[in-house]
Amino acid sequence: MLKHCASTDDPYTTVEVRNPNARDGLFTVKVSFQDESGFTMADTTDQVSVPAKGTASLRVFGGRAGDVSRIGHCEVQRRADADE
Repeated sequence: MLKHCASTDDPYTTVEVRNPNARDGLFTVKVSFQDESGFTMADTTDQVSVPAKGTASLRVFGGRAGDVSRIGHCEVQRRADADE
């Protein structure tokens, strides 16, 4: 779930990941940075460890997309993949 999209005030995108499983998991999260017209400036994937039945936050640096001031929208893959 997207909590904050990168901006010039805070160049990090914050994502919250929930783990509905009964065991801890490592989840791969994909974030896309788009400009105002919807053009995808960059895609990035990161991993976050989430406790069983818990949540964890992940902060992704928007500078990976280039000029942070051009980011108009962040899109998070709706379902994070659990890695074994």
